[in-house]
This record gives sequence, C-alpha cells and structure tokens, in this order.
Amino acid sequence: MRKRPIKEAIIENMLLVCTVVGSLIIFFVMFFIFSKGLPVLQASGLSFFTTGGWDKTFSASWSAAPGKTNWQYGAVELIAGTVLTSVGALLLAVLLGMGCAVFLTEYCPGRLRRPVEAAVQLLAGVPPVIYGVVGLTVVVPLVKSLISNDLAKQMVKICILDGTSLLAGIIVLGVMITPTFVILATDALEAVPATYRAASLALGVSHWRTIVKIIIPVARRGIMAAGILAAGVAVGEFVAMAMVAGGVAFLPNPAHGLVFFLEPVRTLAANIFINNQVLGRKDMEAALFACASVILFICIALSLLAQLINRINLKGGRPR
Repeated sequence: MRKRPIKEAIIENMLLVCTVVGSLIIFFVMFFIFSKGLPVLQASGLSFFTTGGWDKTFSASWSAAPGKTNWQYGAVELIAGTVLTSVGALLLAVLLGMGCAVFLTEYCPGRLRRPVEAAVQLLAGVPPVIYGVVGLTVVVPLVKSLISNDLAKQMVKICILDGTSLLAGIIVLGVMITPTFVILATDALEAVPATYRAASLALGVSHWRTIVKIIIPVARRGIMAAGILAAGVAVGEFVAMAMVAGGVAFLPNPAHGLVFFLEPVRTLAANIFINNQVLGRKDMEAALFACASVILFICIALSLLAQLINRINLKGGRPR
C-alpha cells in the first residue's frame, strides 16, 4: 500500500481542523442566541407566537422603573410580517427568476448571454441598503400614489398609510432575492443532460413543450433548492425592510381587502435592527434575542428541508 506524502497528510489534517473549528463556532453562535433568548421564550411560552402588542410592551419596558423587568412579550405581528414579506417576495422571485433562467439557458443568443449573466451576478452582490434606498425613492412613492386621501382618512385610526407597506416590502425584497434565485436555477437547468432535450426534440416535441415537460421537471430539485436559499436570504433581510416596509409592529388584516397590502409591517430582523439601542437592558435584550432565535429556527428548518429534498432521488420530476 502506497504511503501518502507528508504534505498531503498535513493538508488533510489542516482541513479537518478548519472544519471542526468552523462547526464549533456555528454551534457556539446558535447556543449563544438561544440561551440569550430563552428567558423570554420560557416566560412567554406560546403567547410569544400567538399574541401581539410588541410596541406597547416594549415601550412599557423601556419606561419601567430601574430594576423592574418584564419577560413576557408577544411577537405575532413580527412573525406574520416576516412570513408575509418572505412568501410574497419568494413568489415574485420565482415568477421573474424562472423566466430569466429559462431565457438564459434556452433562448439567449451566445453573444448576449455573458453580459446578462454578469449583470445578474452584479445585482446579486449589490448591498441591501442600495435596494432599500431605491425602494424608498421609487417603490414607496409609487405605492403611495395608489392611496387616495379618502382611504388614508378612513384608515388613520387603524394605521398610517404612507406608502411604506407590505406591498413595497414584497416588491423590494422580491427584486433583491431574484438574482440569487436566477443564478442557482440557471445552474440547475444547465445540469439537465443534453440527451434529454435532444431526444424530446427528435420525437417532434416543440422546444417550449420540451422545456415545460422535460427540462424543468428534471431540474426540479435544483430549482427547489434555489427557492429555499432565496427564502433564507429573505427571512434574514433587515435594512431594506426597515426602510420600505413601514417599520411598525402592525398585523395587516385580510378583512380590509386589497388595503391589506398597503398596510405597514415589521419583520423580525428589522425589529432587531430598529431596537438595537436597548442592548444592555436584560429583559429587552432577551426579547430581541428571542426574535433572533425564531429567525435562526426558520433558517434551520429551511436547511433541513433542503437536505430532505437533496435526499430524494428525483427523475422526471417524480420521486422514485
């Protein structure tokens, strides 16, 4: 048996050490966040996920006498805001991103493809604050133009309609995560063997029908993974959401009809960003770490879902 060179063994051991250290750091960060938020999660119980009044409780805790603490909070508005903006943005990203990915892999001329791919990669690297500024100066005024004076007066006792809203958050966040989805979905479509396409076209199937019935189903696993990664990015976004979604811990009411999309929201990540000045106050700091724990739990759930999808052997779009 050939003995491995010493350099190769050293490099292998160094990589092993880096892997172990990196894993320990990740677990330490997770433990730190959960342990910091545990007092509020224990004191609040399920009410943290089912009751609201975050701003009122937070304001009361801030104004409380020294030494008086409050460990019970309700974050249903923040959780709902996170879910609504993330799901809406993901739907928008899939709608736009799939069209772009199919165009790049199937219809884009060779001379045009490289500039388009470079533009998509550039958009994926743009800082979120840039999207927030553009959203604040373009999207928010556009949404505000949809709000009539009569509607604003009718809703003033419930919430302020000023353009910063769920709809603005969905649009900005959807545009922000679309490049990430496009890059991964394009890789998934390109991974489909060329023989699948050639065989379908040889049988007389049209190009478009080949894409819909053969290529996309075969690439379904990679496309789903792209959606999961994009959803993880959406859940953790805070700067742009704090700028365009309203920044108010308010639970939009579907009973209001389409006005539902014009009402302000605040996400869990944006809430941590907006209230970071309370760090140092034990109970309020624990409340923010409880929000971070929920975000972390959602990201872990998405990661496990990605692993589950990866374990399923998909062929022709169906598990076997």
